[in-house]
This record gives sequence, structure tokens and C-alpha cells, in this order.
Amino acid sequence: MPRLRLALCQTDPAVGDLAGNAEAVVRWTRRAAEAGAHLVALPEMALTGYPVEDLALRGSFVEASRAALVDLAARLEREGLGGVPVVVGYLGRSGSAYHATDRPAGSPQNCAAVLHHGRVVSRFAKHYLPNHGVFDEYRWFSPGNQLPVVSLHGVDVALAICQDIWQDGGRVAATGEAGAGLLLVINGSPYERGRGEVRLDLVRRRAAEAGCPLAYVNLVGGQDELVFDGQSIVVSAEGEVLARAPQFEEALLLADLDLPAASDRTDGLVLGGGLQLVRTELGGGTNGRPAEPLAPQIAEPLTDEAEVYAALVEGTRAYVRKNGFGSVLIGLSGGIDSALVAAIAVDAIGAANVHCVSMPSRYSSQHSRDDAAELARRTGLHFRTVPIAPMFDAYMGALGLTGLAEENLQSRLRGTLLMAISNQEGHIVLAPGNKSELAVGYSTLYGDSVGAYGPIKDVYKSLVLRLARWRNEVAEERGEVPPIPENTLDKPPSAELRPDQVDTDSLPDYDLLDTVLDAYIEDDQGRDAIVAAGFDPAVVDRVVRLVDTAEFKRRQYPPGPRISRKGFGRDRRLPITNGWRRG
Repeated sequence: MPRLRLALCQTDPAVGDLAGNAEAVVRWTRRAAEAGAHLVALPEMALTGYPVEDLALRGSFVEASRAALVDLAARLEREGLGGVPVVVGYLGRSGSAYHATDRPAGSPQNCAAVLHHGRVVSRFAKHYLPNHGVFDEYRWFSPGNQLPVVSLHGVDVALAICQDIWQDGGRVAATGEAGAGLLLVINGSPYERGRGEVRLDLVRRRAAEAGCPLAYVNLVGGQDELVFDGQSIVVSAEGEVLARAPQFEEALLLADLDLPAASDRTDGLVLGGGLQLVRTELGGGTNGRPAEPLAPQIAEPLTDEAEVYAALVEGTRAYVRKNGFGSVLIGLSGGIDSALVAAIAVDAIGAANVHCVSMPSRYSSQHSRDDAAELARRTGLHFRTVPIAPMFDAYMGALGLTGLAEENLQSRLRGTLLMAISNQEGHIVLAPGNKSELAVGYSTLYGDSVGAYGPIKDVYKSLVLRLARWRNEVAEERGEVPPIPENTLDKPPSAELRPDQVDTDSLPDYDLLDTVLDAYIEDDQGRDAIVAAGFDPAVVDRVVRLVDTAEFKRRQYPPGPRISRKGFGRDRRLPITNGWRRG
């Protein structure tokens, strides 16, 4: 039985950086070749970054991607790597009109290619295009209608792209019909809580349906709101995990696979679903059969809190670095939200690059001021204090504000200060709002909502507290000083905009609030269904009203890493002007 050494390169490309991404392909291919790989695979659109969104509709970018692919194949050959076939995703064009969508010839396509001996020897486009949640691929791409199979070292390897295995039939069924020995899938599958188990179940099921092992290589890193967790994996036809890469880090995953000999299926055969079999013969390659089998690489998945925290760190790091910034600025209040954001920032880009400012008013408690200073001491970040009382008094003397207007003025003064420091010193501001607050509008436009990125935008308040406690526990296990002061963890949440204020003056207890929000937002349950589940109708009515009337605020909030199945913005898109009030 032939043995194939497969290399899955779990990489972090940057959207639009064709030169940098091509450099990464060469670097990872060299590592794979030095490890004796017969076939190398990189993730979906690894050459362009993913998702490219409306860049796909810009002809100059499509042509630049196509040209970069040809140049990459030639460069691999020049650098002595051409003998190893490389599967890489890129942005291409259709060669003809596609009957299912009536897209014209030359339409953009989410493509992958096989590079070998200096040439692009095979090209194909994604067959199934996702158009739900964070995906709008029907807006950008036309689908492909082939089952590409490459034959090397006596083995047939069928190729697919991400969504091709999330829908029944298609390339999975065609792989079984073609008798391929391996199904190789390149992916750009975003992270969300619990996604790893969902993917593993899917991969196992599709491997059984295809009747062969399945190799799944995924992106890592961050792109705007999306975070990619990697966790590339290889499973047998029986569902056994043969290899698995770690989460949230670039990695080379190698696997020695004993596979059945290539079939005699004819090139051009029309398979189920109308897919045309396209075979590419690559011969035996240059590396030969590996002398010594590899020990299995099987990384253990992270715990729930660990993977969520890692996603927030990864998303923040990617946003800061890929946008060319060197440092961040945070308004540090002494509360749990800004404390967690500061800890995430320190872990993402280092304490030397994190700047925090305390902006106390007459209502700021001494313990909150002390907690902010203590967090700075524990983490080593830059810290300063700028009281807002003089500015606040000047505004009050001129305007005579009361009630909510007086409270919001304090927040807006802090927002103005943060943006002024940002402009002066070149830091980007991180907004500290959590998902519970954003859901019900418990934030101030142009106040605590200012900033370029919101690291905990998709994190409910109850999870904020769990993550903060988890981060401290991890520090203690490592023998380090926990970053977040204990008093910050234990005190009742408060905006401190009036005397003795606590959040529960305005909102239900966060555990109750988050449970109702989860039903209304994540599960799309209406008001009546939530009440029928046993919740107080008055509480449900109040929460639903608050959520529905706060859409205009959420539209103006900065992006942040998506960790849930219903992040505000990409996933949940509701009209601002909306007369429906039954949830």
C-alpha cells in the first residue's frame, strides 16, 4: 500500500498582502519539503488572505492574484522546491459562464491550485458557496463544477474547499464515486465557541461518506472581526484522529498515510451532482517514500475559557499588527471590563505597548482608582491619571445638565480625552464594552464606545467575569502575579456616573440578563417563546425592548473579535428603524 507524507501548513495570511503571503507559502513549503513531505497544502485563499470581501469585485486585485500564483509556482521551482506539489488557495476567475447562477465568464471565483515543477498544473473553484452568518460568497463568487483529483506516488487525492464538505453530496459523494484514496480540504473556517467539536464530527462523517481518510487544513490568525483557530486535522475513514494541529498558532502538521492505490477512473467522467472528474498526473515526486514513519502529532484541544481567551488575544493582536499600529490606549476605570481588556492587550502585544489612563470624576470611588493603578503595577503597562473634574465642571457651568445627560457627559469627556491622546501619541484606542451592554444599549455614544477595536464586544458580562478569574488562575499556576486585582473581581459592576450607582439599578442581574439575551440573540427566540420557557414576562419585555431600540448604537460601535454564533454586525443584521416589537 503506498505511503504518502502529507504536510498541512496552518498559516496566518494577511488580506491583500500578495507578496507577504507568497513569501509565507515558500517558507512553509521549504519546511515541509525538509521534513520529507510528498504533498503540501495551505489554507483557503492563503495567497490573498481570507475573506477578501468586495476586493473580489475589483478586477485589478483578481488579476494581481492570478499573476502572483504563476510567479509563486516559478519561484518554488527556482528555489529547489518545485518537485513537491503545493495546494494553495487564491482568487481566480471562471473560464466560462456557469449555468446554475448565470454568472458571466470571467466572474471571480474562490479558487485553489496545484503548483508543481514551476507550473500551475491544476486549478479549481469552490463548488458550494456559503451565504449565511458571516459568509456572503454568493455576492462575490461563481461556483466550480469539477472534482479535481491529483495522482502522485500511486495515490489519488481528491481536492475540495471548505464549504464543499459542509453540505451533503457534492465533492464528498463524488470523492467516493471516484474511488480516491484521500480527500484533502483547504479551509478558512472562522472560530466560534464549541466549533472544534462540530468540525470534528463533520470531518468524521464526511470521511465515512467518502470512504477514505480526510485531511482538513485551516487558517489561523485574525481578519477584522473574524478569528481563525487552525486546529487542522486528519482522520481515517473510520473516524480515528490521526493528526491534529494546535489552536491559534501557525504550525506544520505532518502525517504519514498508508493509502489505497490509485483508481482507474477516466478523466472527464461525469459524477453525481454533475461534477466532472479532472485528473492530474504528478508522478512519483522527488522525495520518495519516507524511511522512518512519523510519530503522530495530536494536539489536545483547549478548554472553553482557554480557547475563548486565546481567540480574543489573537483577534486583538491581528487587528493591531496587520493594520500597522504599534501600541494601544485603554481607559482604565478599575472595573472588570477594562481590566480584562487590558490583560488581553498585554498578552496580545506586550505590556510595553499598552498605555492606560485613569480618568476619575467626582463619583469615582477611591477603590476603583486604586484597582486601576494596581492592575498597571501587576502587569507593567504604562499608566497615567487625568482627572476630568475640571472639564466636567466647565461643561456643567455652561449647560446646567442633569440626570442622564450629566452622566453621559462624563463618559463623553473620557472619550474625547482618549481620542486626543490617541491623536497626539499614535496609539489606537480599545473600547471596553461587553456584549451584554451592547445588546441593551448600556453604553454612551462617543463616550465609552470610542475606539478602533472592541476586544470583548462579543463576550457576555457573565463570561467576562469567568475569563478574568480564569486568567488569574492561569497566572497562579505559572507562579506569576495574577494581572487582575481581586477587588475588581469581587465588587458589584458600576459605571460610577452618580453616587452609589451599580449596574443592577438599570439592568437585571447579569446572569439573568445574559440568559434572556442568549435566547433572544443567539437562538433567535421570540418574546413569547422565552416567556413560555419560564422567564418573568416583565423582564423579557424590558430586555427585548432595550435590545430592539439599541440597534443604532451597535451600528456605530467598533469591530471586535467574533466568538459566538451570533456576533453583532456580521451575523445579526436587523433594521434600525423597526416597528416590530414582539421579539
